[in-house]
Amino acid sequence: MATPTPVHNELHRIATTGIIWKEEGGTKKYLITKRAPHKKVWPNKWTVPGGGLEVSDYINADASHQNTESPQWYNVLASTLKREIAEEVGVDVEEGILLQHLAFIRPDGIAVLVFSFYCKYVGGEVKLDEDATEFAWITADEAKDYDFIQGIDEEIRITENKLNA
Repeated sequence: MATPTPVHNELHRIATTGIIWKEEGGTKKYLITKRAPHKKVWPNKWTVPGGGLEVSDYINADASHQNTESPQWYNVLASTLKREIAEEVGVDVEEGILLQHLAFIRPDGIAVLVFSFYCKYVGGEVKLDEDATEFAWITADEAKDYDFIQGIDEEIRITENKLNA
């Protein structure tokens, strides 16, 4: 497959994803969701909660630093991740730990940077938003049984290895 042509050379959509984990009876389980059929990118594929950074994730918060040129906000990816997880699946998590980051170009030419985190489930009942149709708590070994967006099953395995190290 040919690489899509990016719309802009320097602009990227920035997104976060969260590999949410919990322990049940000595076994680690990971929360996955199935994307709705109306999604532009990867409809009906399994994934993990996440989404795009929005200016509203920081603009209304107090700036970490303020000078005469421009305010600066720190830890915007952490706040974006928590917001996206709350919106998409309605659960609380501890602050995420950076797992890895990647870049890709969507079929519509939008260049995307994704920062993938893993974070421990704290509480709450899973309540899906309109962008997902199903959810499951699975083991890392069960990941092979799902039709994931490429790389998600690998991120679950990497997380499992880090947690068991």
